[in-house]
Amino acid sequence: MKYSLKTSFARHVALLLSVIFLLTVVGRVVTVTGASFYCNGFPLCKPTAPIGYLKLLHLFLVALASVSMYAVWRKAWREQRHHQVLLPLTTITGMLFLGQALVGAVIVTRAYPLHLVVLHTFTAISLWISLAMLVFISGTLQEDGKADYQFDQKQRVKDFFILSKPVIVLLLLVTTYGGLVAGGKAWPSASLTFWTLFGGAMAAAGSSALNQYIDRELDKNMQRTSKRPLADGRLTAAEGLSYGLALCLASYYVMAGYVNLLAALLSLAGIFYYVFFYSVWLKKATVQNIVIGGGAGAIPPMVGWAAAAGSLNLAAWILFAIIFMWTPPHFWALAIVRMKDYERAGVPMLPVVEGEEKTRKQILIYTIILIAVTLLLPALNFAGMVYLVSAVVLGLFLFYAAWRVFREGGNKVAWMMYRWSSMYLAFIFLALMIDAVL
Repeated sequence: MKYSLKTSFARHVALLLSVIFLLTVVGRVVTVTGASFYCNGFPLCKPTAPIGYLKLLHLFLVALASVSMYAVWRKAWREQRHHQVLLPLTTITGMLFLGQALVGAVIVTRAYPLHLVVLHTFTAISLWISLAMLVFISGTLQEDGKADYQFDQKQRVKDFFILSKPVIVLLLLVTTYGGLVAGGKAWPSASLTFWTLFGGAMAAAGSSALNQYIDRELDKNMQRTSKRPLADGRLTAAEGLSYGLALCLASYYVMAGYVNLLAALLSLAGIFYYVFFYSVWLKKATVQNIVIGGGAGAIPPMVGWAAAAGSLNLAAWILFAIIFMWTPPHFWALAIVRMKDYERAGVPMLPVVEGEEKTRKQILIYTIILIAVTLLLPALNFAGMVYLVSAVVLGLFLFYAAWRVFREGGNKVAWMMYRWSSMYLAFIFLALMIDAVL
């Protein structure tokens, strides 16, 4: 493999490396000499002494590096959209660059919190590693990539939106906000709400995109998923992987910078749980995939609780348990409806492996346990009468749906159970929020 700068993309990357190297050197000199004290202002500053021009040079190099990074990023997304190493690597490099800038800005305004100082250092190291890899790989390209000017931008925006699984993201945000309100025992500030939900939305959307990247071949065999953007070929595998990685990285920087460390770590744990533990391993390995994998969807209310309270208590873990127990009956109901799809794709869902009759029985059992878990909050004095009445009424409706699945069987009642369980989760968290602020 011969290295050269023959391609336009490789030359762009080499220029980016040079600019960031200069930026790093000048930034270090500014820190050591204290030049920033002699040039106040942002984005431009007015030097009050000759040494202040170093700070001005640093700001200029920041702008130049940003332009160079954007140029490389844009070129990769236009010309390397089929390259499953180069496009994701360029995207990661861009997100590390932005993350470094964001964390640096937050550090200055918040008296240098230790976890952000560590993150800033780790990001700098990661950025240099990714840049070095990008320079090497781009230099081994034999020819320039071809830009595709026939993009249907409207369709691409729609496809990336679908890749995010917006309905699932919305449901997860409801549970996140429920944890946020319950953890703070009040309606949270607009700022905390925005950054928590913004970071949570990116984490959920990025995880969903990575899930579809992993399942892109499997999805082709299922009627329900065969028209997804990656399975249908409307987006390339490299684009799906890059999009998912970008959102997951961005979510951590937002959470760590504008919420708190615990919320950021919990959100990151949810991403790893869903992408690696469930999507890569559990989904195709065991009939208990949904039972064990339910932990990924149960983390968002804990993220909200941690964002408001800065810590977790037993009530937060009960919220985790509610969603953990809700997940199996919810998805097994869907699995009954789509049993042939799962069978054709080779996914060992419960109705495929052990039959519909046992699945209907398990749906009823898990529904009863779920209702019992929801009543732990008022039983342990973590919730009041509004929540108690709501949990009982909603639980009776859900039990009725599960009972019909158990007694009658068939796709119609299973589909009703699937739809009702979605509404059940949203309404019980709404009741939790109302109860918390009264």
